[in-house]
Amino acid sequence: MQKIFGCHPICLTAVCAALIVSPVSPAFAQSDSPVRLIEESELPTGEGLASNFESDREIASHAAVIFADDFESGDLGSKWDDTSNRENALSFVTKPSSATGQDPDVLGERSLKVTATLDKNTGGGFTKWFESSERLFIRFYTKFDEDCDYVHHFCTLRANKSLQGKDRWSGFGGAGLLPDGKERFSTAIEPWGNWGKWSPPGRWNFYSYWHTMKASPDGKYWGNGFRPKSQPNIQRGDWICVEFMIQHNTPGENDGEQAYWIDGELRGHWTGFNWRTSPTLFANALTLESYVTDRWTKQSENIVYFDNVVIAKSYIGPSRPNR
Repeated sequence: MQKIFGCHPICLTAVCAALIVSPVSPAFAQSDSPVRLIEESELPTGEGLASNFESDREIASHAAVIFADDFESGDLGSKWDDTSNRENALSFVTKPSSATGQDPDVLGERSLKVTATLDKNTGGGFTKWFESSERLFIRFYTKFDEDCDYVHHFCTLRANKSLQGKDRWSGFGGAGLLPDGKERFSTAIEPWGNWGKWSPPGRWNFYSYWHTMKASPDGKYWGNGFRPKSQPNIQRGDWICVEFMIQHNTPGENDGEQAYWIDGELRGHWTGFNWRTSPTLFANALTLESYVTDRWTKQSENIVYFDNVVIAKSYIGPSRPNR
């Protein structure tokens, strides 16, 4: 089933999609939803195109790769199009450093550090606009610091009407509002803490907005959440390979998909999405960020690391260590 508080998700069961509800309302089945969790998916697992490149070096040369940043060179955000809260929240960290716990055989010399400090800032990150594809895969490595608390929003893929001018922002904002199928849709891979019931930062979930999503009982449209029936809590202090996929639907049809993998393991694959009604609307902007505002977050400083970001047209898989 699915639930909602403010603008954060719970889950989708294997047998049905459910109407989003507030934390004080009982959940109930939405039996006519076309969205389904696929029990026996044929999507790939384990190694992907990244297995051809040691530590992702030269991975951008692969024909299926749209964008890649391993943060090994350049200034903050030099390969990205927009930067949020650069001075207060973003920095690079280099090895050797016991604070990063970075594996030099996989992640190289440098990674991105995002520091969110309660009552001072909400964290920050980067956004990249790109030429899209019918099927997209986004892979990145992340690590939550040993003391990191709950994170509100994480890494989001958004569909905008174009890559230029004001239309490139058409997929941003709109919390609580039903998207127009010609204007926008989005999906984010995020940690979710089940209203403080799971150890921070929680468990992985999708948090998605699209024009046929379900409303909450307050009549507003908060993101619908999707996760498998069970999965382990996210471990802090360890680097995690996160990958997610979106398949664009035939405009107006319920044949869109999304899926995510953790360390090369497929955790969930959902079909039946009617993401868009326009053939020119594509997911074309990735925001990589750690955004902290949750009411259950008590830790004053919350640090998250990122590395080895890749956007591609086919399954990427974990980075290959040096041999």
